[in-house]
Amino acid sequence: MAKPLSLTIKEPVGELKKLLRKQPQHLKGRVQMLMLIKTGKALTKQALGEALGVSPTTAQGWRKLYADQGIKALLCFKRTNHKTSAITPEAHRAIELKLKNPKQAFTSYKALQHWVNKEYVPHMKYITLVKYVQRHFGAKLKVARKDHVQKDLKAVARFKKNGSTH
Repeated sequence: MAKPLSLTIKEPVGELKKLLRKQPQHLKGRVQMLMLIKTGKALTKQALGEALGVSPTTAQGWRKLYADQGIKALLCFKRTNHKTSAITPEAHRAIELKLKNPKQAFTSYKALQHWVNKEYVPHMKYITLVKYVQRHFGAKLKVARKDHVQKDLKAVARFKKNGSTH
């Protein structure tokens, strides 16, 4: 059996703890790995993988990345799919305007999908559009019944004041 990779962690444990609190969830394991090596609790890639809940190959890759390039490279997350958005900036602005307009707002994602398919992006999948609208606009179209957009506000005020519509 090969001996564990000898790795010296330059950062003190206190600094690593501060870094751990600041990191997003998907990078916390990397800082935890440094803490385990610094304290001597796990030195082999198998022990690191088991302690962190990742494969030993992942732990080995993290160790090598830290040894070669340091902590900045270890905490840089470069995973992207480089896929361009199906929704153009023009369509994005149009959707935003439609969602913010109370008189022309959509009452369902199906109606929104039909409009986007007709006007901007043919064959847009339902779930793609739903997730896009939720992510970019925080929209929740499935809500309780709203007031009618053409209701008479004066009649509502009279009703509240007098208790009747007459």
